[in-house]
Amino acid sequence: MSGLFGTCILALLLAVLPYPALAETPQQPPAYLTFGFLPIVSPERLVKRFAPLTAYLSRELGIKIRMETAPDFLTFVRRTHDEKRYDILFTAPHLYYLAHRDHGYHAVARVDRPGMQAVIVAPRTHGITTVEDLRGKRLATTDPLALATVLVRARLREAGIDPDRDLTLIPTPSHNASLLSTYQGVTDAAALILPLFRRASPDIRKPMRIVAKTRMAPHMPIAVAPWIDAATANRIEQALITLNRSTEGRTLLSHLDWPGFVPAREEEYATLGWISRQLKVH
Repeated sequence: MSGLFGTCILALLLAVLPYPALAETPQQPPAYLTFGFLPIVSPERLVKRFAPLTAYLSRELGIKIRMETAPDFLTFVRRTHDEKRYDILFTAPHLYYLAHRDHGYHAVARVDRPGMQAVIVAPRTHGITTVEDLRGKRLATTDPLALATVLVRARLREAGIDPDRDLTLIPTPSHNASLLSTYQGVTDAAALILPLFRRASPDIRKPMRIVAKTRMAPHMPIAVAPWIDAATANRIEQALITLNRSTEGRTLLSHLDWPGFVPAREEEYATLGWISRQLKVH
C-alpha cells in the first residue's frame, strides 16, 4: 500500500503543475483514465482519502485510473473546461453545474447524504451572536470559488450585508485553516462547511458558536466526461452505488466517512444556476 500511496502522491504533486495533456492516438483506447479531484485539501490529504476509491474503481473497470488535482479551484475549473483534462470528475456541486451545462459532463452518482450547508462560527467570548454583528469584522473563508464561500456570501446578502464592503473576507487555504484562524484570534469569525466543523477537534470546536447557517446545496457528485462511452459510465455508476454491499466496500466507505453513493439526478443540480451567476471563472 505504501508503494501505491507514494506513487499517487507523486502523481498528484506533479498534477498541480501546468503541463500539456498527454496525446492519445484517436483510433486507440486511452492508456488510462484521469480522475480529477477538486483541491478541497492538500494533495497529500487528497491521496490519503481518495487513493483507495481510485484503486477500487480501477480494479472494477480493469483500466488504470490516475488521480489529478490542481493548485487552486480556478485552475481546476479551467483544466476541466478548457483543457478537457479529466475523464472522471469529483467536484463541488456548483462547479459540476457549470461542467454539465457548458461541457456535457454527466453525474453518475453522488454521496448519499441530504446536502451540503455552510456555517459562520465565532468564539463564544467575542459577542458575535448574529450575522449583523459581523459588520466591520474579519471573516475567514476558503477559496473564492468554494461552495462554502459562495453560500456564505449569499447568506450575508440576504441579511443586508455587502460581503465586499461591510466586512473583510480573509481567504485561507482550507476549511480547517479558516476555523483555526478564528480560534487563534487572527480573524473574528470563520466560514466553513458544516460537516467539517462538526469533525473539528473538540478543543477548537467547543469554544465556537454557530452564528448562522446557509441554504442547502446538493451533495458532491462523481461525473464522467462526454467522451466516456455509456457502458463505461454505467460500470462506474454501478461500482459506486454497490459499494456498501461488500465488506471491502463498507471498509472503503468508512474510510471516506460517507454512508454510500446513490444515482445522481440532474434536476438536483439544475437548481444551482443562481450560484453560477456569481462565479468569476474566466
